[in-house]
Amino acid sequence: MNDEELQHWREHTEALIAELVEDGTNEEVHHTIEHHFASTDFELLEKAAVTAFKMGFEVEEPEEAELESGEKVFAFDIITEQALDFDIIFDEAKTMYQLAKQCNVDYDGWGTYFEE
Repeated sequence: MNDEELQHWREHTEALIAELVEDGTNEEVHHTIEHHFASTDFELLEKAAVTAFKMGFEVEEPEEAELESGEKVFAFDIITEQALDFDIIFDEAKTMYQLAKQCNVDYDGWGTYFEE
């Protein structure tokens, strides 16, 4: 992972956590983290999902989606449960990014939900 990509995911992670904390999410509970993967090539995406599953990750079923441009894309999420801790989530994001690179699919970042 080059420095520019690393910095992008670092900033993404810092901003998301800061927004959640600012909105009053419960920092004491684990959050469901969804790491997003996508590809226009279903076979590549499916191979990435199988690789992730073999690595022990909880993998959602791949789905077909349509981009704003009208282009078809296939996507799946890897689900984890984590404390809302920058180091833990950033390490996880780096792992997911490297998995995507290795499998020639796109890592589209992560998201989570507000927790009471």
